[in-house]
Amino acid sequence: MTPSPRTTRSAAIWTLAGLVLLTLNLRAAITGVPPLLGELQDTFGLTGVEVSVLTTLPELCLGVFSALAPLLARRIGTEAAITVALVVITAGLLLRVVPAETALFSGTVLAAAGMATGNVLVPAVIKRGFPHRVGTLTGLSMMLLSVGGAAGAGLAVPLDHLGGWRPALAAWAVPALVAALVWGPLALRARTRRPERPAAGISPSAPSAPSSPSAPSSPSAPSAPAGPPRTPADTAPETATRAAAEQGSLLRSPLAWAVMVFMGMTSLMFYTLTAWLPEIMHDHGFTPATAGMMNSVIIVIGIPLGFVVPVVAARMRDQRPLVLGVVALMAVGLGGLLLAPRAGWLWIAVFGVATGSAFPIALTLLNLRSPDAAVTARLSGMAQSGGYLLAATGPLTFGVLRSATGGWEASIWLLLLLVVPELVCGLLAARPGFVGPVPPPPDGPEESRPEPARVSARSTESDRAR
Repeated sequence: MTPSPRTTRSAAIWTLAGLVLLTLNLRAAITGVPPLLGELQDTFGLTGVEVSVLTTLPELCLGVFSALAPLLARRIGTEAAITVALVVITAGLLLRVVPAETALFSGTVLAAAGMATGNVLVPAVIKRGFPHRVGTLTGLSMMLLSVGGAAGAGLAVPLDHLGGWRPALAAWAVPALVAALVWGPLALRARTRRPERPAAGISPSAPSAPSSPSAPSSPSAPSAPAGPPRTPADTAPETATRAAAEQGSLLRSPLAWAVMVFMGMTSLMFYTLTAWLPEIMHDHGFTPATAGMMNSVIIVIGIPLGFVVPVVAARMRDQRPLVLGVVALMAVGLGGLLLAPRAGWLWIAVFGVATGSAFPIALTLLNLRSPDAAVTARLSGMAQSGGYLLAATGPLTFGVLRSATGGWEASIWLLLLLVVPELVCGLLAARPGFVGPVPPPPDGPEESRPEPARVSARSTESDRAR
């Protein structure tokens, strides 16, 4: 694997190991709770409303805390922020086993806050450390996210049978702690090699990394050794990063908003379907066991797609054909669920391909629409924060409509209508271009081939004009 010019091979290997462990810990703490809800409700005497809050809390926290991740990374560095996030996940998982209702809810908030931070910083780590392997490592991350989520759901009941709900909830604190121990040395290394705080939210990983133009230099700091004169090629990355910082908030970028809404809609579809499909299928004649298995099949289908789709997307100059195909599959699945619900397994396969491809595309766009790792962190924070808050409304609204109408048709029609903004924003987000200025591409083979600088600059100007 080709490391970034700014990182040594050993640091790249260590970072890759940390990336693998991090992504494995970003879903299990969420998916491991639903299989235990009945026992938790009996143990703590939870009402139906409290159970709904417990299941909705992770999505809300993912939305709220995602916005804070770039700020934390700018303050203490990316590696340190990830280490803190993993420690918080560990603490939250351990807190949930305390026999108190407040501990159960507080631990869920802590664990979700740590996962939100990790979610946001994963694309930035890939963009900075492995710029030539964006598609491959995004695909690997998506696959590991699915594996972690499936493992959390699949092992919850067996662990419960072995030792009760406490070991079943606390077991995932072990891999989270291991991941924190891997990222700790990376954080220390980054701190010792970082002369001053970065301006754009990503800590440099080599002594020669450009410092923030606005950060005051310490009078007691030793001066850097004299080197050869800096050429325009040497200063180009620094100029691009400074220009990105001077752009201001990404909230002014229509392209950034398109990425955020597309990510939110893909997440809304996934969470709504996985929350209600078992009950829909049960009402149409499938046994509870079969209806529950259908959710697992959707997740399993998404595992290989999570790896393949980002690689394909990163190799394409224009990702709009992918978006069009995936959204069309979602519309076909929802239409089939309305017209022929008894062909349930067919629609489950369609949903598996649609949801298993849509979110990887959205996550890949965070890198493909960013000129550098600093902008990637900012765009990731904005898209995941707003996207998860949008997604959290889906299951609740779907359930309210079902209760109000007494059937599933109105709720499914709502999802069909939401396919329209998903398609529009997806096509806008998939157009070649960047949310910020375009730095020169790094030397060496590049897996992703965005628009040439001339076209991308024009896309950026039109993005600003809008």
